[in-house]
Amino acid sequence: MATSRKPTSRLSRSVRGRSSALRRKSGNQHNHVGRRASAGRTKTNHRGRGAANPPRPQVNPQYQAAVKNFETGVRAFQRQDYDKAAEIFTKLAESEARDVAERAQMHLRLCRQKTGRRAPLPKSADDYYALGVACFNARNYQQAVEHLSKADKLKPRQEHVQYALAVSHAMGGNFDAAFAHLESSFALRPENRIHARRDEDLHGLAADPRFQRLIHPEGI
Repeated sequence: MATSRKPTSRLSRSVRGRSSALRRKSGNQHNHVGRRASAGRTKTNHRGRGAANPPRPQVNPQYQAAVKNFETGVRAFQRQDYDKAAEIFTKLAESEARDVAERAQMHLRLCRQKTGRRAPLPKSADDYYALGVACFNARNYQQAVEHLSKADKLKPRQEHVQYALAVSHAMGGNFDAAFAHLESSFALRPENRIHARRDEDLHGLAADPRFQRLIHPEGI
C-alpha cells in the first residue's frame, strides 16, 4: 500500500514520496530512504545558546544512486530516446531498491511498446508482483489482481503480495476478497495494520465493521 497531509497509498506513490510501510530491506520491497536520527536535547552553554546542531538523517547512497539513474532514464524517455531509456531501466529492474525496480520495469515495458519490441515475459513471483503494481498504478485493477495472484501462487505467504491483492480487490470493488487478503497480510506482518489505518486505497472498506475489527484487534 504514512501527518496532517492526505493519507498515502502503499502502491500509488512516486519513488521519492513512497510511504514507510510497504518497502523494506527485508526483500518485501518497502525499505526507508534512511533512518531518522534522534536529535535528542540540544546542549546549551552557560549563556543558554545551542551548543550542538542536531545530527542529519542517515541516507542510503545506493538508493540515492538508483533514484538518480531512474530520473535520468525518465528524462531520456521524455526525449523519446527509448533505446537509451530502455538500457537504463533494464539495469535498474535488477536493483535491490524494490520500488525503483518496479517502476523501472514498468517504464521498460513502455519503452518496448514505443519501439515495437516485445517486452520480456514475467518469470518469477517478483516479476509478476512488479507487473501487478504497475497495472494497479495504471488503475487496471483486474489485471493487477491477475498478475498478483500469479505472484502469490509462485511464492505463497508473502505479506506484501497479500496486501497488494487486498488493495487491488478493494479498488476493484471485491470487498470480500480484499478482507481475506488483508487478514492474511496482517497475520504475516501485524505492523501492516498501522499503515492500513491511513491507506487511501482502503477507504472503500472503512464503513464495513470487518475493517475496524481487522485494524483494531481486541480494541487496540
